[in-house]
Amino acid sequence: MSMAISANRLELLSIARSVAYEKNIDESIVVEAIEEAISKAARARYGADHQIDARINPKSGELTLKRKQTVVATQDEVENPSQQIPLSVAKRIDPSVEVGHVFEEDLPLFDFGRVMSLTGKQVITQRVREAERDKQFEEYKDRVADIINGIVKRVEYGNVIVDLGRGEGVIRRDQTLPRENLNMGDRVRCYIYDVRREPKGPQIFLSRAHPGFMAKLFEAEVPEVYDGVIEIKAVARDPSSRAKIAVFSHDNSIDPVGACVGMRGSRVQAVVGELGGEKIDIIPWSPDPATFIVNALQPAEVTKVVLDEDENRVEVVVPDEQLSLAIGRRGQNVRLASQLTGWSIDILTEEEERSRREKEANSRTELFMGAIDVDEMMARLLVSEGFETIEELAYVELGDLLQIEGFDEDVSAELQARARDFIERAQNELNAKRASLGVEDEVLGLPGVTLEVAIKLGEGGVKNVEDVAGLVSDDLRGWFEVKNGEKTRFPGLLEGMSMSAEDADALIMAARVAMGWVEAPVVEEAEAEAEVAADGQE
Repeated sequence: MSMAISANRLELLSIARSVAYEKNIDESIVVEAIEEAISKAARARYGADHQIDARINPKSGELTLKRKQTVVATQDEVENPSQQIPLSVAKRIDPSVEVGHVFEEDLPLFDFGRVMSLTGKQVITQRVREAERDKQFEEYKDRVADIINGIVKRVEYGNVIVDLGRGEGVIRRDQTLPRENLNMGDRVRCYIYDVRREPKGPQIFLSRAHPGFMAKLFEAEVPEVYDGVIEIKAVARDPSSRAKIAVFSHDNSIDPVGACVGMRGSRVQAVVGELGGEKIDIIPWSPDPATFIVNALQPAEVTKVVLDEDENRVEVVVPDEQLSLAIGRRGQNVRLASQLTGWSIDILTEEEERSRREKEANSRTELFMGAIDVDEMMARLLVSEGFETIEELAYVELGDLLQIEGFDEDVSAELQARARDFIERAQNELNAKRASLGVEDEVLGLPGVTLEVAIKLGEGGVKNVEDVAGLVSDDLRGWFEVKNGEKTRFPGLLEGMSMSAEDADALIMAARVAMGWVEAPVVEEAEAEAEVAADGQE
């Protein structure tokens, strides 16, 4: 690109148009790059301290060079003569200028030498390359979660570089399909899962193993999915092996599973063919977690589901002969079902569940026999009526006990009295142990601190409110550390007590407020005032 441009004013616009057309960028960006290159060359000629701007008329191509100087009041205020000019001198050139104005002075044009031309070319090339990268980023960042076609350009250490036309994308080794060999020149369909702006240009990350790729393939093959009549709720994949996809129809007259399968399986087979024979289970989604989990474990049959919403776990009971089917080869079926539903799934056979239930019943029976001094028959009767703890028996409504066959008022009252005596004795023993550990009474006033919690804290050396205030959530709940590539868990002070992160933070924050380290949150103060007002009304 020649920089001896003063001879022909239209040559600048011609260069800008041709470069903009070739690189598919805006012409104004090229013009600005040329202006920057000329300004840099002019500063090299007239002095690096000068503030010189080159301007190109976008219609005529006329080039002007202007040196800018800020007008100051007196000669004594001039710190940089190249960029500042006293008012008295500026007035001789333009009587209308005032202090603070930017005075512009026209400079004569000149022909650039070889070195300046090369420098200018580098500046223009750099700016054009940056503009080209910015355009690529803006174009592809809005296409995240879309499918795109490309041609394999090369394969490097398992990573596949794909030519997308106006850019390059990369399929990392872990995002390719196992046992799929892509060679240079192959046409390939990919899923854009991330686009990042990096110094060497936008990085477009592609995948053929991403769950979103399967969802987009179904959207392309099933018109009802594309139109939004059928919604894909979740996808779980074991690439090239097996996948589960949960679908839901917003139209009761349309079967979501049948629509995705298609006539004689034509629609699902098109997706299977693209994914290298990956087996796909199409699951009807349900808003009821238990029903959804049962559907997700297909083709296994489920006889019982027990949900633990606090821990986000579910216990599934299957017939003995269905266990291997429910778990799947190398745990594949239950793993995919867990990913699809978002629940941790534990699978038991009916025999295992029966055995565990009997063990729990025996344990509770022994608990009642020892705590309230009743015979085995009475204890088993309480267990069969659903009582699990001594506290439940002690504080249940007396009428509930009277409904048990063979229980009159005297028997029921006596059982509750024994249960309350046992609890009182246990609490006294716990309180004595808490005191022997040196845990102060004020600790019991913190939210969530029971005697059992106080004892755990005391065994860990936490004796007072100040000690609690100095803790962090991990100290209470435990934490993980990675050492030598292995993930190791370190137990917390309250290990095994199922304290949530929110409860742990609330406990520590209450201790810090009590110590005066922090102010009480406004929400808590407002709630306290409301409680006081409510008590006053009562």
